[in-house]
Amino acid sequence: MKTIIITMITLSSFFIMSACNTDTDNTMQERDKVAEELNPNNEREATDNQDLNQQLGYVKYSKNDLDENMEQEAKIDRPEMAEMITRTILRNDGFEEVATLVTDQEVLIAYEESDKNETGRTAEIAKKTAESMMPSFYEIYVSKNSTLMQDIQSLHNSTTNRNYDNLIEQLIKEMKKSPQGKDDNV
Repeated sequence: MKTIIITMITLSSFFIMSACNTDTDNTMQERDKVAEELNPNNEREATDNQDLNQQLGYVKYSKNDLDENMEQEAKIDRPEMAEMITRTILRNDGFEEVATLVTDQEVLIAYEESDKNETGRTAEIAKKTAESMMPSFYEIYVSKNSTLMQDIQSLHNSTTNRNYDNLIEQLIKEMKKSPQGKDDNV
């Protein structure tokens, strides 16, 4: 009889412990799932119904997170920046065509003015547009010499290993012959 009671108590204790442990496991799984969803490091997949341009940008790190991810370095998507700068400039009056090249140190912008250009401020608009989008260490050069657009285009598949320094320097020298905007610091 004592063995039956001890067995019953042992089995009851085992079932009670299992039930509590299952509840804890479910709670832990839910917590892990929520933490995983909120982790800013996870790549988000775009869904058909979700427009990424409507999303807010948010990231939160602690000092320890940064120390662990030392391999992460700031990167600039140069083709994307060149496209944004060009499209933004073209939204202004006075521009007919714009070519933009973003290197690791410079932004080169050549443009053709439209017939409707009455303000004469195209150089200033082009330069300030690039300045507002790029880090401040970038040197920005603009030119209304539309023939330079072909030179810029010839460099569009180049890399930033500076093998093209001479050509870039020649382009900059030629661009400096044009007005560089209000802050003419040539």
